[in-house]
Amino acid sequence: MKSRNRWHSFSAAARGAAYTLRTQRNAWIELAAALLAVVAGLWLRIEPLAWAVLALTIGLILALEAVNSAIEALVDLVSPDYHELARIAKDCAAGALLFAVLGALGVAAAIFGPPLAQMLSR
Repeated sequence: MKSRNRWHSFSAAARGAAYTLRTQRNAWIELAAALLAVVAGLWLRIEPLAWAVLALTIGLILALEAVNSAIEALVDLVSPDYHELARIAKDCAAGALLFAVLGALGVAAAIFGPPLAQMLSR
């Protein structure tokens, strides 16, 4: 279905984001981790570039959670019965999110590690 206007497109995107937050338990875990990262960033007074990397990382994780949810819904629609390829599609989508989360942990270590190490060495 072709979008009628920008507001319609934005509304559809907002519904998708709301659906993800409403139905995916991991999205709430990811939001809690994002809040913790923001609080840590404020506490450690990280630099603007670190804020940018942190914002992009948070956005990437939440976006991939939504994409994973979309893939799961689509697979369930087209393959209501068990099929090995359906399992593979769902597992790969979840695996993509896992890769991103591991990368986010690396970002967190790079951003928060040095100032925390400096605080502990005082």
